[in-house]
Amino acid sequence: MEKEKEVDTMEATQVVEGGKFLSFFLGDEEYAIEILKVQEIIGLMSITPVPKMPDYIRGVLNLRGKIVPVMDLRMRFNFSAVEDTEETCIIVLQEEGYQMGVVVDKVSEVADIESSQIEEVPSVGVSGKSEFLSGIGKVRDTVRMIVDVHEVLFNVPDEVLDKSRKAVAE
Repeated sequence: MEKEKEVDTMEATQVVEGGKFLSFFLGDEEYAIEILKVQEIIGLMSITPVPKMPDYIRGVLNLRGKIVPVMDLRMRFNFSAVEDTEETCIIVLQEEGYQMGVVVDKVSEVADIESSQIEEVPSVGVSGKSEFLSGIGKVRDTVRMIVDVHEVLFNVPDEVLDKSRKAVAE
């Protein structure tokens, strides 16, 4: 019962509940995603481009017979593009029955972040990226920006989603 009150309060302030998070890097910045939204982590593999997609959609990949769209998270966050390295990988996310691969520079670890260690995203200081964040986690002496998977995957123009779904269906 007490936990339900805590969740209601957090939803009102857009802060996520504590738990296990997969942390990863984009450049020097460390991010985290709720582990329950992560289906798997795979090495970079062949991605087929899809015409007329925005810059942050790299294309689609064939993952054991299933076509999965792939988003470049650096580009989604308006970071400059960099060359892929041997640490570059794809995190396959699942949200509301929808799968999407996201390309990240490198995966770090799975970490426990308690609710008391998560704060709201400040309205200044994370310019241009705050719409994709649901909180800021403090782990030991580091800060991890917690990605709002729903916003990253679904806060896109309708025509982009329609094209992506059409490509997946073909």
